[in-house]
Amino acid sequence: MVKDIAIGTGRRKTAVARVFMREGSGKIVVNGKDIKDYFATEEQIRIVHQPLLVTSNDSKFDIVINVLGGGLNGQAAACLHGIARALTQIDQDTHTALKANGYLTRDSRMVERKKYGQKGARRRFQFSKR
Repeated sequence: MVKDIAIGTGRRKTAVARVFMREGSGKIVVNGKDIKDYFATEEQIRIVHQPLLVTSNDSKFDIVINVLGGGLNGQAAACLHGIARALTQIDQDTHTALKANGYLTRDSRMVERKKYGQKGARRRFQFSKR
């Protein structure tokens, strides 16, 4: 078994991604599937690759990602966050480039909760004057 050289945890909305990096040829596996089979759109795949492209590490590491919760867009952003964190463990010099692009910052925006007596978080039931 190949030893992991870096582990990173990424989060976005309710999605949590655990990223395991090891030296290899650039293969990315998400939840046991190839990245192209797991994510539906090219945009989501491009999002996951961003930190690797910024640091010129596109084909240096094999990455295994376990991601759960949320939808596919949130999961892709969680993967980006986790990969960026794992890259900083491997090489501290990549920290400035990743920080400048905002890949190390956890996006804290969450869905506002639904309130009682209302249809949604802000939406009210229709008012009837008569």
